[in-house]
Amino acid sequence: MDLRGRALLSGDRLRILLMLFHAMAQIVAEQEVENLSGLSTNPGKDIFVVRENGTTCLMAEFAAKFIVPYDVWATNYVDLITEQAEIALTRGAEVNGRCGHNESELQVFWVDRAYTLKMLFVKESHNTSKGPEATWRLSKVQFVYDTSEKTHFKDPVSAGKHTANSHHLAALVTPAGMSYECQAQQSISLASSDPQKTVTMILSAVHIQPFDIISDFVFSEEHKCPVDEREQLEETLPLILGLILGLVIVITLVIYHIYHKMTANQVQIPRDRSQYKHMG
Repeated sequence: MDLRGRALLSGDRLRILLMLFHAMAQIVAEQEVENLSGLSTNPGKDIFVVRENGTTCLMAEFAAKFIVPYDVWATNYVDLITEQAEIALTRGAEVNGRCGHNESELQVFWVDRAYTLKMLFVKESHNTSKGPEATWRLSKVQFVYDTSEKTHFKDPVSAGKHTANSHHLAALVTPAGMSYECQAQQSISLASSDPQKTVTMILSAVHIQPFDIISDFVFSEEHKCPVDEREQLEETLPLILGLILGLVIVITLVIYHIYHKMTANQVQIPRDRSQYKHMG
């Protein structure tokens, strides 16, 4: 091959490389993930945002911790004792995610990826007596943890990575087009690959919307969890009853005042019949 042919071939390779670089840059630009925990006044809460094509497609705010049982040797080095590690999702964690029409996922990594949280959301349509209705829910949680990480695990037996998964999960069920909000604590059990161990995930101060976000960085109308609604009712019920009682007292006093005024204006009939002759 002559020099001209080689130059053309090199030029073609350069164009191909430039096209691949442009395509990769475009893919990166189309999806952005951000950890906005610094905007939260709650030091234990993280705020995660996934954006695609320049607009927000998933937003999640929550505080999370994991209660992880693990085995250590007893003092006799024969028996095993089960200890518990409490692992909090720390602020500033690394985040990844993806958005879809009917399926979205949030991935969070912290402590040099010793811990990974994956949350899968699905949107479904159901036939009801009122017609088809769409809802979304948290359908799967996966937590990967490394018991060789020394901050939370002290002298574990057989240290290493384990994976804990939810089974048949239907949590945070919310009407489509709305966000889910719940201040109360919620627990989700996860079956661990560490034999006979169950990891407990505790969520609190939750505000999540994985689908149908209309305004960039803005949640849609909130769908409150039943626990929050019950607590709100318990807080407002004494106030409502107090207002009703106060209103009843006021009405009673008004009626009594009117009755007293009417009877005061009537002619008083003497009880002693001998006084009748002085009347008229």
